[in-house]
Amino acid sequence: MKKLALHWQILLGMALGMIFALILSNFAWGSDFISDWIKPFGTIFINALKLIAVPLILASLIKGISDLKDISQLSKMGFRTISIYIMTTVIAVSVGLVIVNLVEPGNTISEDTRTELVESYGGDADLTRQNAQKQKEAGPLQALVDLVPENIIGAAGKNSNMLQVIFFAIFFGIGLILIPEKTSKPVKDFFDGFNEVILKMIDIIMLTAPYGVFALLAALVVEAPSADLFAALGMYALCVVGGLLIMILIYTLIVWVFTKKSPSFFINGISPAQLLAFSTSSSAATLPVTMERVEEHLGVGKEVSSFVLPIGATINMDGTSLYQAVAAVFIAQAFGMELSLATQLGIIATATLASIGSAAVPGAGMVMLVIVLAQAGIPEAGLALIFAIDRPLDMCRTTVNVTGDASVSMLVAKSVNKLRDKPLVKNWDDNYKK
Repeated sequence: MKKLALHWQILLGMALGMIFALILSNFAWGSDFISDWIKPFGTIFINALKLIAVPLILASLIKGISDLKDISQLSKMGFRTISIYIMTTVIAVSVGLVIVNLVEPGNTISEDTRTELVESYGGDADLTRQNAQKQKEAGPLQALVDLVPENIIGAAGKNSNMLQVIFFAIFFGIGLILIPEKTSKPVKDFFDGFNEVILKMIDIIMLTAPYGVFALLAALVVEAPSADLFAALGMYALCVVGGLLIMILIYTLIVWVFTKKSPSFFINGISPAQLLAFSTSSSAATLPVTMERVEEHLGVGKEVSSFVLPIGATINMDGTSLYQAVAAVFIAQAFGMELSLATQLGIIATATLASIGSAAVPGAGMVMLVIVLAQAGIPEAGLALIFAIDRPLDMCRTTVNVTGDASVSMLVAKSVNKLRDKPLVKNWDDNYKK
């Protein structure tokens, strides 16, 4: 009997998790049972993925850069990567603004619902504002200062410090390029082997993916807010999800036009990473799987994927940027504010820059949204209006973030002649036949 493809296994796990939670929620003890006995397995699955994120970045980025053997190749690839990431982010924010201005979902919120949401989630909004205030008080060049760690061991101990790890890996890789090949060979051989071990660990973890997403989705269902709040925020959610679907369509078309790879090839290749991104709400946790899919199923050279994807997981947040644009205008509409064209252009610039500093972890976009709201003069208390539905939307926007990273890696690989005509493997099971 033929084994189900990985993405079908994950989808089945997600569906069964939701059905299981809906059945048990009819019993008084059901929610507690899921929280105490099912959700921890989802947490373990996410932790296992995060566990190998930093080692993977160190191994693959150092290996990828040292394989270039030429600083000019690195600068060319870096310029193209950053340029494309910024371009797609601007497109994402613009798509979000167009949709939210056409639909005007904020006008559907009644005064009673607004008051209820502010009362229910005001504490969360205050905490988010405090975190954002710390970032704003840090100074304009603090992000540059934070880029260079004073201790790489300390930086590697926290996934939110991913940019610092990337900086060290790039710096280390450049050092390997600049020393004689005879001297660098033992170090490169070590990282080659280290990288292969990490990739095999990913294979092992992915065997448990259907069970992990079962636990995550079951927990999400029992922790979801009440149905009446979902109804009040339905139009807002549709605007965000509609914009995110348009972005996936844009990525697919760009890949099709510039790499001549069919939409089905791209979507089939990246779908397991998309489903994991949806389940975990974390680009960093999904990064190991994204790299495996892009390299072995989309045909991107390892020296490109190991450079483009870790950077993308840290600074390329197209889904988050689109959500910030929609959320900012939605909150303004809910408070009866009219935003000028200049203000909305400011939102494009601020959301683009904020996405660069947004950590690749669940909920980070909410903190950066405060900066966008402050720039546009929108009441920050309005954050409470969207907290109720933020978790499922976070899952959707993370899916788009990962899809964007994969598409850009294909574009960069094509531009430097590192995109293979055929993938290394045809399906997940082939990984175990090597």
